[in-house]
Amino acid sequence: MSGTGAARVSAADALRPGSGADDSGKKNMLLLIQLRWIAVAGQVVTILVVGPGFGVALPLPEMGIVVLAQIALSLVSLRWVRRRERVAPETLLLVLVLDVAALTAQLYMSGGGANPFAALYLLQVALAAVLLDARSAWLIVAMTTACYIGLTLKYEPLQVPGRNDSELFRLHTLGLLTCFVLMAGLLVAFLTRIAGNLRERDARIAALRQNAVEEDHIVRMGLLASGAAHELGTPLASLSVTLGDWQHMPEFANDPDRAQEIAEMQAEVKRCKSIVTGILVSAGDIRGEAPSVTSVSAFLDTLVTAWIEARGTNSLHYRNDFAPDLSIVSDEALKQVVTNVLDNAYEASPNYVELRAERDHEDLLIIVTDRGPGFAPGMIAEFGRPYHSTKGRPGGGLGLFLVVNVLRKFGGEARAENRPSGGARVTIRLPLGVLALEGQGHVH
Repeated sequence: MSGTGAARVSAADALRPGSGADDSGKKNMLLLIQLRWIAVAGQVVTILVVGPGFGVALPLPEMGIVVLAQIALSLVSLRWVRRRERVAPETLLLVLVLDVAALTAQLYMSGGGANPFAALYLLQVALAAVLLDARSAWLIVAMTTACYIGLTLKYEPLQVPGRNDSELFRLHTLGLLTCFVLMAGLLVAFLTRIAGNLRERDARIAALRQNAVEEDHIVRMGLLASGAAHELGTPLASLSVTLGDWQHMPEFANDPDRAQEIAEMQAEVKRCKSIVTGILVSAGDIRGEAPSVTSVSAFLDTLVTAWIEARGTNSLHYRNDFAPDLSIVSDEALKQVVTNVLDNAYEASPNYVELRAERDHEDLLIIVTDRGPGFAPGMIAEFGRPYHSTKGRPGGGLGLFLVVNVLRKFGGEARAENRPSGGARVTIRLPLGVLALEGQGHVH
């Protein structure tokens, strides 16, 4: 299998800016575009109500140009943002600056600072405080303040024919009320959604950091295991030679009981050497053994046979429904993953363990079921976390921790659940695109 050699993005890579792991900027950009559409609609309605409705003389061509410019900007922004995986904070700052400029232009042509909708500057300030860093937010504060001051000094006054001061005051109050309701609604609608985007980003970053910590833990464990495997290689070889000599010595060869014991010890030493080799292969330190080409069915058949022989049990019920078969390269890491899951099931349910393999579109499913007590409350949520185990012994939970993390390297996953009828079920899902031998098709 292409396994650990497959192209992938590590947790550390995903945390870097521009990696695509943080898409909150893109979501917030889309919210700002949506807000601009609302602003455009509001400006059109306001111009129609205040102009023809109340007979206020407005520079309609000039205000229409500003509206069209905002529509064009929104269309261009939508086309641009859909091609990006990430939007930088600097882009959000530019968008807010352009929106402030558009609002300023409209206010300049409709009464300046006396226009009740000048309070909409506060909406831009609130958005900047949530979306941008402190320096950029203060820049928006300075810009909106300068624009507001400028609008009190120079603007196009509104011409409202046939209205006395009392009527003008009521119109101004109605405008303030409309602006307040509009701002309150927009603040709640958009700031809650922006805050949700930021919380999602923080959760993703926390998960990536946790994955990075776990991967570092695996690296340290792998180095320790690889070193131990190297150290064990020599004494195991010596034991194998010594047992071979004993087997040919007359005093042992003529004693059937001793000869059987020596044969059993040789089998256990051979098994230990196989485990050591598996550790070194999984760590990338292959002891002169080239990867072997096999198929999914042959890989599983061999794994199950070896597991049954090593445990000396007939309690494993194996069913292979994977079809059509597929050429792969045998991988010791994946073999250890399935073995660990089988060992955990066998420990919980010595009399019955079931392994079923099947195909789900472009995925390989390996389902291990037992009839034990099932997972304890809260353990399923912690499945695959190191040192989370009910076995009550040092190092508990590391087997499933390695299972989950090795599968993550393959682009797969493991899911644990309790069966309604009793016992537990662990489902391993692996993408066939990662497992398949390049250039090979189905095995017939």
